[in-house]
Amino acid sequence: MKQNKPNIILVYADDLGRGMLSCYGQKWFKTPNLDRLACEGVRFQHAYGCAFCAPARASLLTGYHDCHAGMWSYTDAGIYKKISSNELNFNQIRELINNTSFNERDDEVFLATVAKQAGYTTGQIGKLEWGFATTPERLAKHGWDYHYGFYDHQRCHGFYPPFLFENGEMVDIPGNMDVNCGLTNHWETPDARAHRRDCTGKAVYSQDLFDEKIVGFLRANRDRPFFLYHPSQLPHGPISIPEIHPSLKSIGGLTDFEKEYASMVLRLDRTIGLILDEIQSLGLDQNTMIIFCSDNGHEIYYREKGRCSGGTHDLQGSRYDNVDYKYYSERSNDIFNGNDNMAGKKLSSLEGGPRIPYLVRWPGHTPAGTLSSALITNYDLLSTFADIVGVKSPEWKDGESILPALEGKAFKRTKDYVVFAGVEGPALVTAEGWKVRYIILQRRFQLFHLPVDYREENDLAAKHPDKVKSLGTIMLKECDGNFLHGTSENHKAVRIDEYMEGMAPEEAFPSHPHIKKRN
Repeated sequence: MKQNKPNIILVYADDLGRGMLSCYGQKWFKTPNLDRLACEGVRFQHAYGCAFCAPARASLLTGYHDCHAGMWSYTDAGIYKKISSNELNFNQIRELINNTSFNERDDEVFLATVAKQAGYTTGQIGKLEWGFATTPERLAKHGWDYHYGFYDHQRCHGFYPPFLFENGEMVDIPGNMDVNCGLTNHWETPDARAHRRDCTGKAVYSQDLFDEKIVGFLRANRDRPFFLYHPSQLPHGPISIPEIHPSLKSIGGLTDFEKEYASMVLRLDRTIGLILDEIQSLGLDQNTMIIFCSDNGHEIYYREKGRCSGGTHDLQGSRYDNVDYKYYSERSNDIFNGNDNMAGKKLSSLEGGPRIPYLVRWPGHTPAGTLSSALITNYDLLSTFADIVGVKSPEWKDGESILPALEGKAFKRTKDYVVFAGVEGPALVTAEGWKVRYIILQRRFQLFHLPVDYREENDLAAKHPDKVKSLGTIMLKECDGNFLHGTSENHKAVRIDEYMEGMAPEEAFPSHPHIKKRN
């Protein structure tokens, strides 16, 4: 049966820096299925997510940026482990989470509810879609007809779950026995290697389960318009993969630990290939839009003494502050250069934190092989979906439709900038490539011009005070009058000003005429 409305599949990678994809320049291995999306669709160069996982997912689903005051909140991770330890049962956990305030409007609209308004069947398969813990009631409120996967972020750090959830019911996974879901170590040591490769109690890899459910959802809904959202765990660490990918086994210059991480990227690429093959076999290929992006930028999980120092210190042990001494791949010997030569990585408001890979394939609509310079962001997707499926997007959302950019047409943002939070403070990037950051703890601005300073090496704040003032004023307004709202901790139960080395809240605010203290 031919449909007028396109099916939509959104695959959301976890901690995937764009430099890990060969279509963005990865040299050590190829990501053929993701490269195919780029070759047959649009590859965006200036796409932004958030600095880390939880705000990125909330921003994606709500259409709001993450610098607002009290727009949403999310609960702590790890609570579902209490089921295995018999401390709490499922119903008790549901009650605790459902009674946590999410500060939503009574008429709030989410990404999946936009699709449902247009008659779509909606499904979410994989990592939880909101914060650090969720419930069936929350998933239903957010618009999902079908959902399968994790309900707890902390458990997503292992890939062999003893149980998952399907439409609100616990589903045991036979053979997976570890209460920590097979959690491994971030640093490579002989003991860590032995533990990682010990398959006792690790029978079924989570991505294999997700692939099975993805195929089932596609087949069950082949005759009706659907929206499928797959938030993957991959390639978030700690590193865990059943085996090294065949294409990597004979490559010299990489350690086994590095090959295992690369295999996690390629395992995600395999899922993309499976989706492409399945929609073709079902006759849905020409009427299905596939969007692939990541929640945030690169993180280093392949840390080995004398090999790679990770993302907090350089090879000599000096700590990055990501203000005056920034993380770069060469300083930590990141052999993959996962942040694509940018400064910073996950958590930071430097480009390596929020700048993400973004690929869209929609036959007949996205011009094949297009490299787009359009400025787009995570929170644009809700308005874009509304435009595509023919429903009205709420006027109170921060995002706007990027449909013209998908179709290869001229695109100019109504607001010619995007904003995002970071552990150092908020940042704003304009369509012309000007970027202003506010550093909370140092009470100072930084200014960069990205078209000529991709690596954010030359701070121009002193040379362009008027630019700093104008962009800083806009950014302050987006932060609802307080730059503290643009920190990564803003939406968590423990606020950053509550643990700033005992400083009183008013002492944590810079003395600046445009900055208001939080009430």
